[in-house]
Amino acid sequence: MTAISIEKRKFTYEDYMKTPEDRRYELVEGELIMTPSPVPYHQWISKNIEYELERFVRERNLGKVFDAPCDVYFDDENLVQPDILFILKERLHIIGEKNIQGAPDLVIEILSETTAYKDLVKKKRLYAKFGVKEYWIVDPEEKTSEIYSLKDNQFTLIKSITEKDSLESPLLSGLMINLKKVFEY
Repeated sequence: MTAISIEKRKFTYEDYMKTPEDRRYELVEGELIMTPSPVPYHQWISKNIEYELERFVRERNLGKVFDAPCDVYFDDENLVQPDILFILKERLHIIGEKNIQGAPDLVIEILSETTAYKDLVKKKRLYAKFGVKEYWIVDPEEKTSEIYSLKDNQFTLIKSITEKDSLESPLLSGLMINLKKVFEY
């Protein structure tokens, strides 16, 4: 019996640009991934975090905060849409007309049933590879968050926190977000 080899197609940025505008897609290591719309609770958490982050950043004129869908282009085979991202003022030049061109300084992903593996493994590895300085993973089900900092091209867990704690960012000194308020629905 002869084995049949089926070649898996790698997609590019050009292919990504041809996807329907009414759907969320990401391109991770050449794999085109469709992501369903987040559930309302996910969006509530995202809005709460973004509100606190945006307020802090604006008051101090530190840079810019964006939320999904906003394309982050790393290279021709890697384009993602983090839930929330932040770019320091001195790096605003990476904001292009159609997308963010390079690694944001901070990326926040809020886990969902359909994205957990991708956020915890694939995108985490991708963010480290391309130089995201800080990565937060927020788990709505467990009401927890993990804060990672980039060291030697790998993420190091800085702190795991629960809804009883306040989230503090190593990158944004002085930022404190009360997780109990973030998760209240």
